[in-house]
Amino acid sequence: MAKLTIENLHVEIEGKEILKGVNLTVNSGEVHAIMGPNGTGKSTLASALMGHPKYEVTAGKAELDGVNLLEMAVDERARAGLFLAMQYPAEVPGVTNSDFMRTAVKATSGKDIGLFQFALDYEKKVEELKMRPDLAHRYLNEGFSGGERKRNEILQLKVLKPKFAILDEIDSGLDVDALKIVGQNVSDMINPDFGCILITHYQRILDHIKPTNVHIMIDGKIVLSGGDELIKKIDANGYEWIKSELGIDFDESESS
Repeated sequence: MAKLTIENLHVEIEGKEILKGVNLTVNSGEVHAIMGPNGTGKSTLASALMGHPKYEVTAGKAELDGVNLLEMAVDERARAGLFLAMQYPAEVPGVTNSDFMRTAVKATSGKDIGLFQFALDYEKKVEELKMRPDLAHRYLNEGFSGGERKRNEILQLKVLKPKFAILDEIDSGLDVDALKIVGQNVSDMINPDFGCILITHYQRILDHIKPTNVHIMIDGKIVLSGGDELIKKIDANGYEWIKSELGIDFDESESS
């Protein structure tokens, strides 16, 4: 069983503190949903864990199977088994999806998979996500709709098979049918060797990817953890109830 541990993590950007002491432990086989209003630090957590240079860790630690993630370069974190499905996937003109994926597989696994074997596996996963059959020959995300980009992120996840995935608002830009496809594909991946952190604002993706744990992040901290009861409460009342019930005040415009 793999374990991702975050303890008292503080992160700032351009001198402004965004994360103010995040604590979270995720085991493989688990799905941890992190919810909260806009601007409370959810995406900052994802970027900081993956090593985005824009975010400076000022205190705390993050470990994957006891190894310090914060001392690793981005590519080393990927090789260690961490994957980030980005909120806004970039396009890379001139690089085909299949070439990108073969290179990524070799870089993360250290193995050079034969072209025929890779093509069979890739095409199977393209079908599972109901993507265009010519995907392999298209340039990475170039001309893709928002929904296509998100499905392409999940395709990369399925091919790379990391220990942990951080899924940053994979539901944004997806219509009802695409949401169901993405949700089912992620759910099918959950096993004793794989777990994920699912960052979202809304309940709808959680209808398809059932979380084992639910956390609410406010003002750079996880202020409440539980299960399905939190999802139902958020769906019924939004986040305003937190101000009165927990005595926590927050301004959605303060963080990222």
